[in-house]
Parts: sequence; C-alpha cells; structure tokens
Amino acid sequence: MKIGAIIQARMGSSRLPGKVMKKLKGKTVLQHVIDRVKQSKMIDEIVIATTVHERDDAIENEALNCGVKVYKGNEEDVLSRYYYAAKENEIDIILRITSDCPLIDPFIMDSVITNYLKGDYDIVTNAGSDLSQRTFPRGLDIEIFSDDILKKAFNNAKQTYQREHVTPYIYEHSEKIFYHKNDINYSNYRLTLDTEEDFELITQIYNRLYKGKHDFYLNELIELIIQEPALYYINSQIKQKKLK
Repeated sequence: MKIGAIIQARMGSSRLPGKVMKKLKGKTVLQHVIDRVKQSKMIDEIVIATTVHERDDAIENEALNCGVKVYKGNEEDVLSRYYYAAKENEIDIILRITSDCPLIDPFIMDSVITNYLKGDYDIVTNAGSDLSQRTFPRGLDIEIFSDDILKKAFNNAKQTYQREHVTPYIYEHSEKIFYHKNDINYSNYRLTLDTEEDFELITQIYNRLYKGKHDFYLNELIELIIQEPALYYINSQIKQKKLK
C-alpha cells in the first residue's frame, strides 16, 4: 500500500500569477512546500501535478531539482490530473495538498493519515466543504482518500466545479466523511498564499522563524501571531475564493 502526497501546482493563478515560484528566504514557495511535506513520516512518495502548459515547465524543473516526481496534465481538469498522477505512480492512498501552502504542517499530515488508516472513511480532512467543521488555519489544508474513491469521482463528476477542485464530488456523494479537528479553533487565521497580502504575511513569518530549516509548525505560527497581532491584520480582510 503506497501513500502518496500529490501537490497541485501551476503558474496561472488568477489572483497571484506565478506565486509558487516566488522566493522566500532564497528558495521558491514550491521548494518550501516540498521540504515540509518531506518531513512526514508516513508518506511514501511525493508527486507534483502540474499542467502541459509551457509556462509550467518551470514548475516541472523545480520539482525535479527537489527530487520529487512530476505529472503533467490538463490545466482546468484538476480531478483528471490527480487521477492520472495517482495511476501513473501506483498510489493507493492519496494525500491532496496545494502548492500555495508553504506553512503546511507535517505533523498534522501524519495525524490525518493515522485517522484515515484506522477508520472506514471515504475521505478524511481538516478542511472540507463544511466550513463549520474547520478548526485549522487556512493554508494547512489536507485531504486524504483512496484511489478507488478518486476513480469514482473521476468517472462520475460532470460539473465543471467538480473537476476543477478535485474533491467536491466526493463530499457530495459520501456519508463517510471524517473531519479531523484541532483542540483549539484556529480557523480565523489565514496562512495560505493567494494574494499579495498573503505573501507579505508569509514573508514576515519566514523572516522571523526560518533560519535555514523547517522547525516551526502550527503552535509556533500561532504563538508568533499572538505575540505580534499586527501580523494577523496583514491579510485578515482577504476573502477566500468560492467554488464556481
């Protein structure tokens, strides 16, 4: 049984084009994401799912330089990208992560994987479609599901939004959903990268906490923002994009 993290990445972000190749402390956002995912003790393989678009060759090159695999597929049909990336690499259990999360937490990843393995679920997530269940900051989002569930979604999802966002079909057609929750609700914190304001906050965090290695996680991030409340307000007004 192979557990694989598939990280979707492309240069054509509508709000902040090229965001995954922006630099934080001399390294790209994508490299930081990969480095943090590599700290998981339960993931067997990492695959970057990018597109066949020429501009995404930069993502392919960066991923290969970081020592991870790459699958190139349809830019708009992200569901198919995941399906074929998993199939090509013979991944049985898929951990879905997005490349705009340079503060992703490997300890949370392993906790989500553990919950998935010990239960009978179609999907386990600390994010998900039901926002009332969210307790983690946006930007630490993780979803895990089997190749069989992914295949079912791939074969049956017909709506555009169901194929652009990978998991909507699963949430809409399953009763076996487990929401992994934190003891304290930190869902009001925004630690994802989607706008210039987000990049400013993440840059400030990296300037304070990154000293050449990744040794800061959820608790350290929250502690920093509590100590410096001005950081919270850098991007607190940003609204998350909704499904089309």
